Amino acid sequence: MSEEILINVTPPETRVAVIENGILQEVVIERSRERGLVGNIYQGEVCRVLPGMQAAFVDIGLPKAAFLHLSDLCARDLEKKGSENIEHYLHEGQYIVVQVVKDPLGSKGARLTMEISIPSRFQVYMPYGNNIGISQRIECEAERARLKACLGRFRQEQQCGGFIARTAAECVEESILVADMQFLLKLWESIFEKISSAKAKQFIHKDLPLSVRTLRDLYKESIERIRVDSHETHQHLIEFASVFVPEILPIIEHYTGECPIFDIYNVEDEIKKALERKVKLKSGGHLVFDQTEAMTTVDVNTGGYVGGRNLEETVFKTNLEAAHAIARQLRLRNLGGIIIIDFIDMKGDEHKKQVLSALERNLERDRAKTKITEVSSLGLVEMTRKRTRESLEHVLCEPCCACDGRGVLKTPETMCLEIFREIIREVRQHKVQTLLVLASNNVVEMLLDEEADMLAELETFLGIQIKFRAEAQYNQEQYDVVLL
Repeated sequence: MSEEILINVTPPETRVAVIENGILQEVVIERSRERGLVGNIYQGEVCRVLPGMQAAFVDIGLPKAAFLHLSDLCARDLEKKGSENIEHYLHEGQYIVVQVVKDPLGSKGARLTMEISIPSRFQVYMPYGNNIGISQRIECEAERARLKACLGRFRQEQQCGGFIARTAAECVEESILVADMQFLLKLWESIFEKISSAKAKQFIHKDLPLSVRTLRDLYKESIERIRVDSHETHQHLIEFASVFVPEILPIIEHYTGECPIFDIYNVEDEIKKALERKVKLKSGGHLVFDQTEAMTTVDVNTGGYVGGRNLEETVFKTNLEAAHAIARQLRLRNLGGIIIIDFIDMKGDEHKKQVLSALERNLERDRAKTKITEVSSLGLVEMTRKRTRESLEHVLCEPCCACDGRGVLKTPETMCLEIFREIIREVRQHKVQTLLVLASNNVVEMLLDEEADMLAELETFLGIQIKFRAEAQYNQEQYDVVLL
C-alpha cells in the first residue's frame, strides 16, 4: 500500500492529510486561534464536587469548567485510600495538576485526568504511574517480552514512574529506547519545576504543534513521503526529526509546486464531500450520515443499484461496499462516540458475518480505538469510536442560522397559518385598526397569492386592515406583527 502525508501550512491554520493509494483517508485541522488542548497540563482549581456523579468540575482558565471523573484520578491515590467516594480525594478550592484528554465538544467542557502522561516517538511516560504497558498493536509475544524487559530495567535503575511502549517501538534497538526514555525524564523535570511554582488556573505545558505531532504520531514504516508546503515548517520538521527520528529525514520534502499541495490528490474536493450527509457508493447505492449530540447514525441504501441475480445478493454486495466506505468516512469525518449503522436487512447469517468482518478489517487501519457489537435483532450494528477532538463538521461548520441546526425549515404554508394565529392574538389583546406583517419574501408572496381568500376572510372577521412588507434579511421562519 502506498501511503503519503501532506502538510498544508498557512498563518491561521495547519492541515494534515493522510493519503493511502491516492485516496484521502484522514484529515486533521488545527487553527491558531482554536488550537486543540489535548495533552496540555494545567494547575486547576476544583470549583465543584459532585458526589452523586463521583466527579468534579475543575477551573483551568477556559470559558467552561472542565470535567474530572473519579476514575481519572491518580491510580496511586486510589490504591492508597481504596475509597470510591470522590469527596475523600477532592474538595472545593483545592489546587490539582490535571491534563486534558478530550477537547471541549459542543456544550461539554474539556475532559481531564490527574494521571499525567507525556508521549514521545517510542514511549509514553506516566510520572505518577507504577507499571509497564505494551501497545496492543504489537502482536509478537517475543517482541512484547523484549520491550517489557527493556522498559523494566530502565525503570528499576532510575526509580521513576511507568512507561508504555508505543507501536513505533517495535523492533527498535534498546539504546534508542533508553535515549528516548531519558529525554522524557528530562522533559518531566522541567514540567515539574513549573508545577511547583504554578498558580491556580495557570497553563503549565503545551503539546507539540500539529506539524511536529504528525511526525511523532502519524508516521509509520509504510509512509513513503511527507510533503510540507511551508519552508519554515519544513525546517522545524527537519530539526525535530534529526534529534528524535533521524531515519525519516530522507522522506521529508519541501513542496514547491505551483499547484496547491491539497489539490494533488483532490483533497479539497474530498473535504467538501465529507461535509455532506449523503455519500455515494460506486455501485449506485449510498450512505446517509446524521450527527446528533448523543450519537451518529449511518443508513445504508441500495439507491440506484439493482444488482444481478437476486435481492439477497444485491443487498450483500451493497453492504460489503458500504462497510469499506463507512470505515473510511469515520476516519475522514473524525466521528466518535456511539455510532449506529443500519445496514440493509440480510437474511443469511453468513452474509451478516462477512459484512461485520469486512467492517472490522477496514477499521484496523484506524488510529482511534473502536469496538463493534454483533448485528442486533433489528439489523443494526452498534459501535463506539474513541473521540478526543471535534469532528470535521464541527471544526469547519456552525449550525445554520435559519434552522438553528435542525436541518429543516417550516414551510411557507405553515408560517402563514402561524401569522394568522398571531394576528388574532394581537387583535384580541389590543384594540387596533391596522396591522403590519413583516416576513420573508416567500411567505409574503403566499399570503398575497394562495392565501389571499383566507386573508380577506380574516380581515372581514376581525374588522381590521392588514398590510404586508417583505424583508430580504428575514429567513423563512422569521416574522413580526407590528401594531399601527
